[in-house]
Amino acid sequence: MLEEVERWLNRRSWAVTEHPLHRSLAAKHASGQTVSVVLPALNEEETVGEIVSEIRRTLMTDAVPLVDELVVIDSGSTDRTSEVAAAAGARVEHRDAILPRVPVRAGKGEVLWRSLFVTSGDIVCFVDADLKEFSADFVSGIVGPLLTEPGVDFVKAMYDRPLDGAAGQGGRVTELMARPILNLHWPQLAGFVQPLGGEYAARRSLLERLPFPVGYGVELGLLVDALHTVGLDALAQVDVGVRKHRHQDGQALGRMAAAIYRTAQLRLARGHLVRPVLTQFERGDDGFEPRVHPVDTEERPPMIEIGEYAERRVA
Repeated sequence: MLEEVERWLNRRSWAVTEHPLHRSLAAKHASGQTVSVVLPALNEEETVGEIVSEIRRTLMTDAVPLVDELVVIDSGSTDRTSEVAAAAGARVEHRDAILPRVPVRAGKGEVLWRSLFVTSGDIVCFVDADLKEFSADFVSGIVGPLLTEPGVDFVKAMYDRPLDGAAGQGGRVTELMARPILNLHWPQLAGFVQPLGGEYAARRSLLERLPFPVGYGVELGLLVDALHTVGLDALAQVDVGVRKHRHQDGQALGRMAAAIYRTAQLRLARGHLVRPVLTQFERGDDGFEPRVHPVDTEERPPMIEIGEYAERRVA
């Protein structure tokens, strides 16, 4: 590990208890900064309500006004995600209604990018909507350093990810794809425990300057681009405990890995991928049958370059 990374681990990696809530609230009050929490959601009716309720119950009260805005972005759910989220107290926005001038692309990054247009917080915190046994530490823990630590612009959560009851067995795409890529090509980022984790917070002034891969490559893309934009010392991570969520099957993980590799490839060379597709196999009546899936290759430009966004910020 680079000496620079070792120093960074000591300086910019914290436990959630190192930024107590009262300190964050005092810093927020003194600075006047506002905080938006965004939950991207696709068919998450089983979990989204409890996450929204917990945030409202613990971080959006008169006594603890840490979060100013809680928005669920529904990206085309066919279940009751929107109704459950609204009933729990979130403002629900629908992906297709945000920036209708820009044709919609399927993907998580697309939803996160569009969320910048319908939120207003100086700090934007993203939280996946499939978390189980959710703790408000996932929000307060990663927002805290942005309020209390001068020079920090981007904070990721780190945590254990149990798989089928076994500790530390989650994050398969992280270990097999993202971590090797980062260590080999961006060794300054080797200290991140969960580089692909969906829980992170950043200053709007940074996010609006970054391109957003439309698909699963968004987490790696934002992390790499944040490094190049503000430098390693402006990045941080906070240990928030254990993350429990729904796990994907192996083929879905393969498609995620392909999108992540493509995102890395673009940042390494900004080159042209001749054939951005992934072939996988499923056993059918006549043996193994190929299934061809497109690999996410499109990226959204920095939000600050969108005319409607610039006009709204001025207004």
